[in-house]
Amino acid sequence: MQKAILFVRKYPLSMVCFALIWFLSFFTPPKTELDEVPFIDKWVHFIIYGGACAVLWIEYLRSHIVLDYGKLFFYSWLCPILMSGLIELLQEYCTTHRQGDWLDLAANATGVTLGAVFGLAVIYVRKTRH
Repeated sequence: MQKAILFVRKYPLSMVCFALIWFLSFFTPPKTELDEVPFIDKWVHFIIYGGACAVLWIEYLRSHIVLDYGKLFFYSWLCPILMSGLIELLQEYCTTHRQGDWLDLAANATGVTLGAVFGLAVIYVRKTRH
C-alpha cells in the first residue's frame, strides 16, 4: 500500500493524464464542426499521448537523481503504447459505440515517441548545464 501511495505522490499529474485517456477512450464524444477536419482525431491522439508521456518524463526526472533508462523505456515508452493497443482492442471488441483503429494506435505511438524524445532532450540539457 505504501508503494502505491508513494507512486501517486511522485506521479500525480501522470496519473491524472492516463486516467483521462482511459475516460476519453470510452465515452461518446459530441459532434462538432471539427469532425470535418481531415485526420483531426489522429492529431488529438498524437497530442494527448505525447503530452501525457512528456508529463510522465518530467515527473520522473523531477523525482529521480539517478536515472534508470530501462525503467524509463519500459514505463514511459513501451507501457503507454501497449496500453494504447489494449484500449483499441477493448474499443473494437467490448463496446458498441467505439471502434478500434490501427491508425489511432499509430498516432498514439508517435505521440509517445515524441514525448520520449522530449524527455531525452530534457536529460541532455540537464547534463550539458552541469
